[in-house]
Amino acid sequence: MRALLEVILLALNLYVYLIIGSAILSWLVAFNVVNTRNDFVRAIWNFLDAVTEPALRPIRNILPNLGGVDISPVILILIIIFIQKLIGDYLMPVAF
Repeated sequence: MRALLEVILLALNLYVYLIIGSAILSWLVAFNVVNTRNDFVRAIWNFLDAVTEPALRPIRNILPNLGGVDISPVILILIIIFIQKLIGDYLMPVAF
């Protein structure tokens, strides 16, 4: 059971990194630092969008329009941290 919970915690950690990478790439595209006409950049953009958008879309639907500021990644990261704390504090068996 502990091994399964460790894998879940690792997957949640990896997902947080993907969310941060998606946010940074969206800023780089918005400020024209990288160009989406590049095949490599477009492939990374499509991958990160496909991985993070299903979790971010429901949060964006709930949040009010903040005028171009998207705080849904921050809220999703906070939710993931909350889930990690729940798993670590209440579900993970303590080894003596």
